[in-house]
Amino acid sequence: MKKPSLAVIFITILLDLIGFGIVLPLLPIFSQNYGAAGWMIGGIMASYSLMQFIFSPVWGRLSDRVGRRPIMLASTSMAIVSYVVFALGTGLEGGSALLVFLLSRSLAGICGANITVGQAYVADITPPEKRSRSMGLIGVAFGLGFIIGPALGAFSLSRFGVAGPGWVAAAMCLLNFCLALVFLKESWTPRAEHIQQRPHWAQWKHTLSQPTLATLTGVYFLATFCFTIFETTLGLVVADNFSLDLHQRGDAHVIGYLFAFCGIIGAVVQGGLIGRLVAAFGEPRIIAASMILVAVSLAPIPYLASWVPLIGFLAILSVGSSLTRAPIFGMLSILTPQEDQGATLGVAQSAGSSARILGPLFAGSLFQFHPAIPFVMGSLLALATAVLAARNLIVKHPRQPRPGTGTA
Repeated sequence: MKKPSLAVIFITILLDLIGFGIVLPLLPIFSQNYGAAGWMIGGIMASYSLMQFIFSPVWGRLSDRVGRRPIMLASTSMAIVSYVVFALGTGLEGGSALLVFLLSRSLAGICGANITVGQAYVADITPPEKRSRSMGLIGVAFGLGFIIGPALGAFSLSRFGVAGPGWVAAAMCLLNFCLALVFLKESWTPRAEHIQQRPHWAQWKHTLSQPTLATLTGVYFLATFCFTIFETTLGLVVADNFSLDLHQRGDAHVIGYLFAFCGIIGAVVQGGLIGRLVAAFGEPRIIAASMILVAVSLAPIPYLASWVPLIGFLAILSVGSSLTRAPIFGMLSILTPQEDQGATLGVAQSAGSSARILGPLFAGSLFQFHPAIPFVMGSLLALATAVLAARNLIVKHPRQPRPGTGTA
């Protein structure tokens, strides 16, 4: 494995996730300073995931045609621009500032879709038997980004003002671009006979026409959907159950600590345990078991008013959520010919992005009727996903698929 290149891929994806979270501390400021209504803030945040949904297959397919390195360099340079635009937008007023923020987050989402190319790069340089473990490194980046992003946003906001998070993120992306320029070597050189000319939506049809690839993509969508229910409503439920005043700095930080706790567990699981578990049990069983853990832990959360059981169930939920992504993308990469890696992984990543758009809308709509409804519905959905994985993956793939088959 090419360790310097893998480290650059890890840093790139980590910065993508930090970029997603770095603006979270600014959401109240959008409302107070620029007069943004709730739906405007939601639109600004959703634009990131919407662009990821659209561009994940595009970047993936393009990387299959021209190579991974040019796409990573192009998307990283665009990320610098997106955060500079964000920082400059803070000097505007009212609607003009909000339009610039929308443009910036949309551009950041386009750049963040390069996660697909990063996954394809990992698949290129990793032997099949170690692929799920290497995909776990991407999960570690997700976990750390989940922790670092909001914390860095809060720090740079307090130290440098409203524009601070944008300038800090731009500087980090500039450093990342320089590292990629020097250390990132090309992992995939396409040959003419390998270049696929499928249109954007034809790639979806091609992937979903293969039963196992369709199942893996569907499971990833549902797993991400369940996790966004938790992300969207945890703070509201905890504030209500524990009588927290989110206008008080100490109480508001409690929610951040809970998310950080979940992120740390996710990083540990995906950075160390996932490879051993997959080697022992195989990807299909780990995927099904992970969704059972999510189902068991999600439903009780809105009924808990004591810290110890809450933290215990959050730990179980974090373990379950962390065990899903790497085996899914490991199986996808094993079952897909190398010349289609970027495009197929792009479809799956795009499915996850669509779940990040729809999940908060679903959770928010149900929460207004009763705080427990999103969690219970998410638990039932996770259980159904476990059944789907058991039926379509464990039964049909009792052992890890061997490389080179190119079938699904």
